[in-house]
Amino acid sequence: MISALNRLVDLVEERLTDEFDVHGLVVECGTTEYHLRRMFSSLAGMPLSEYLRRRRMTVAAADVVRGEDDLLTIAVRYGYGSTEAFGRAFRAVHGAGPGDVRRDGGPLRAQPQLRFHLTVEGSIPMDTRIADRPAFRLAGHATRVPLIHQGVNPHIQQHIAALPPEEHLRLKALSDTEPAGLLQVCDDVDPDAVEGSELTYLHGVALSGETPAPDDLDAIEVPAGTWAVFRTAGPYPQALQSTWAATATEWSPPTRGD
Repeated sequence: MISALNRLVDLVEERLTDEFDVHGLVVECGTTEYHLRRMFSSLAGMPLSEYLRRRRMTVAAADVVRGEDDLLTIAVRYGYGSTEAFGRAFRAVHGAGPGDVRRDGGPLRAQPQLRFHLTVEGSIPMDTRIADRPAFRLAGHATRVPLIHQGVNPHIQQHIAALPPEEHLRLKALSDTEPAGLLQVCDDVDPDAVEGSELTYLHGVALSGETPAPDDLDAIEVPAGTWAVFRTAGPYPQALQSTWAATATEWSPPTRGD
């Protein structure tokens, strides 16, 4: 996976002024785009899309300061249809517009090219088991919430607090398969795990494939498959969030090409 991530970085450099597509690299490495993007985000500390934007604006800044081309030509070169759109992206990275930078020579905030290296981690064992599960469904009360990487998500808190106590008891009684009990489910997460992007949060229970979900509940169908089940303990939600990050950085099985 380290070699795949470094090839991904090289691909970014080759396509700074072209349309970027990781599909070919995904096929070559025998992995999935979701897994590759998640690994990149976990290890680099930023989504792939953000790294691509920062690198483009870093290289574009040299063109802006050089002053050989007008700003529209530079904007189009880096994939923007107008100087306004280019200016917004440029300002988001550098904190100043391209016109100001051309006049004053700065300020500029460069994004160095990333390079991934193998380090040995894992001094804390991860309590994991592999389980083959038939298809089942999740049923409960779903809502769309923004992704928050660290700390309590107040939008999820509000959603749970709005449910009356008797509804929690009703949901518990409906549960008839593993994982048992009330569940906090996150679904439809952005592949880059961009903080602030929306995901589906469901507060509910698991039902066997033969058990229909009540009409007044939201349902998520889960296909049959092999699951990695992690057990953790500690303050909530910090323990859960650190374990989720560790599944990508420390546990994820290697793919072909490592």
